[in-house]
Amino acid sequence: MRVAFYAPMKPPDHPTPSGDRHLARLFMAALRHAGHTPELISHFVSRDGQGDAARQTRLKALGDQLAARLIRQLRARPLHERPEAWMTYHLYHKTPDWLGPRIADTFNIPYLIAEASSAPKQAGGKWDIGYQGANAAIARADAILTLNSDDWDCLQPVAREPVLHRRLLPFVDSSIYDGPISRRTNLRDAHAKRRGWPTDTVLLLAVGMMRAGAKESSYTQLAEALKQVPGDNWQLLVAGDGPRRETISQTLEAAAPDRVTFLGALESDELAEIYAASDMLVWPAVDEAFGIALLEAQAAGLPVIASKQRGVPDIVASGVTGRLPPPDNTAAFAKAVQSLIEDPETRARMGAAAARRVREQYDVPVAAERLDATLKTVAMVVRST
Repeated sequence: MRVAFYAPMKPPDHPTPSGDRHLARLFMAALRHAGHTPELISHFVSRDGQGDAARQTRLKALGDQLAARLIRQLRARPLHERPEAWMTYHLYHKTPDWLGPRIADTFNIPYLIAEASSAPKQAGGKWDIGYQGANAAIARADAILTLNSDDWDCLQPVAREPVLHRRLLPFVDSSIYDGPISRRTNLRDAHAKRRGWPTDTVLLLAVGMMRAGAKESSYTQLAEALKQVPGDNWQLLVAGDGPRRETISQTLEAAAPDRVTFLGALESDELAEIYAASDMLVWPAVDEAFGIALLEAQAAGLPVIASKQRGVPDIVASGVTGRLPPPDNTAAFAKAVQSLIEDPETRARMGAAAARRVREQYDVPVAAERLDATLKTVAMVVRST
């Protein structure tokens, strides 16, 4: 099936790395794995991050113009080259979809959305235009795929009746970690040697963009927790970059002097090797829907320590693939980190369980099967109406 794919938050070929861009790419990969032909149908970014009503009005007008242009362009194509379904990834009041519903209506094709949310508190507020637009798209959807167990409660009152709701667990491409896992010891020893650390140094890893808001809060909580981790046999590696790098770097270095190595932003193959060279991922995951780095680390065979909040328990099995201390409790977080520093056998057992669990439940082939079934079901329903 030919699927028009759209990501109004950040297109999959955007130059700036992020979890959102990564998941958009994974959705396209899963569609291809299932035998479909996804087409990135537009690069239009509908995001207004400031709550500027005038900007939202302009974005809506631009979206209407682009939708009209797309309709003309698609009508000019032969029938066999037109999309047979439309999928929008990640829409909410800051990034509404001004394109998909109109295209789907025009060509009578299924309209699917993945990772959407609706926040009633935005009604009448600074993002009211985007909120109304996002809700209109949610209400138009023939199928809704939720990646976070928290999302359906807010979507259900807005969604049409009947709508095909499918729970889709977040997913990664585990195949890129197979090679690094097989070279784990060599990668780890080489990294320690390059840095001048003893080979038995426990390597903690944090992965996250360095920007204001929840990401910076995660780094701040991590710094507070690390102050409370005793011993001198551990080091922290940090993979990430962004506008708040200087402030975040200073915060971490003050919390763990001479214990922090900043790696900057890494490409996926470089990051896969850093995961494999490390001993555990440590990330408070403040206000994150789930945290793609938590899945990536587990795919690479690492136990994860993250706060038990939002969608994190959906992807990290506490006591099995990691530890989930309570949110906003840096003392409990530090205790969890210390417990795994001191217990290499448990680290190894959890890491192995994590790698197995990702391949069984959170891998591209698993997501592809779910997407394929959803597409086929909703296409059948649309054709019959």
